[in-house]
Amino acid sequence: MINFPYHIARAEGRVSREIYQATLPLIVRKTIEPPRKIDIDVFAYSGEGALPEQVASIRSFLRCCGRPKRFTVVSDGTYSPESIQLLEGIDSSVTVKQFATIFPAITSTKLQSYLTAHPTGKQLALIMSLPLNDPALYVDSDVLFFSGAAELGARAATPNAPAYYLPDCQFSGDPRLLFDVSEQQEPVNTGALLLFEKLDWSLSIDRFLKLDGEPSFFTNQTMTHLAMHANRARPLDTAKYVLRLDDQFIYRDKYANASLVMRHYVNPVRHKFWTHFAR
Repeated sequence: MINFPYHIARAEGRVSREIYQATLPLIVRKTIEPPRKIDIDVFAYSGEGALPEQVASIRSFLRCCGRPKRFTVVSDGTYSPESIQLLEGIDSSVTVKQFATIFPAITSTKLQSYLTAHPTGKQLALIMSLPLNDPALYVDSDVLFFSGAAELGARAATPNAPAYYLPDCQFSGDPRLLFDVSEQQEPVNTGALLLFEKLDWSLSIDRFLKLDGEPSFFTNQTMTHLAMHANRARPLDTAKYVLRLDDQFIYRDKYANASLVMRHYVNPVRHKFWTHFAR
């Protein structure tokens, strides 16, 4: 039997994204007045293919959370000059930097090659370099913020751990980096990370250097998973910071509501990112 609600939602999301992308210059011209200032640096890593999502994510952060000290989009190298101008036109806090300008000090040739050449390795390089000075929020381009995001300012002002991470709904990683299946517990997702101090990445680096074969798409997430737990990072509240797949095949978004801080719309539920705008 055809799941009509699911296919309608996907079609609605596709059309909504196309309209949003076509009207980006008009959308960016709509000034947002953030409700507050937040003493935090925000970082994202993305490229031309994610331009609509990146614009929507930044605007939702400004509207629901506030204006950070800086919102830095680190380009994977594919953003056109026109797209960079669009992004930096969203708000005075937004800047676009090229990947090579933010990079951790690495001595291993194998690791350096991964962090400079692999798509998700580049994302990991940015995460490993944070925070630069002030508390840093790393957030993927496919994260939307909701009214509950006002709490991020308070959380950033009163750290009770070296870092917080977005819990994943299942372990999505590179099992070759794990020594035991028990290390899959309390899985970390790299879609949202709040960092207050430099983390010790030695365990993750050691596992990577022992890796037999080429890195996979999820190698970076597994290295982050290991580092977060090695540094006693804490999970964000899954009732407010959502990564879920159990509403993938139904029409409505089960989790979008005013009490939510954010939802990470990973690929299987990406269409729900855009049905939010359709409504």
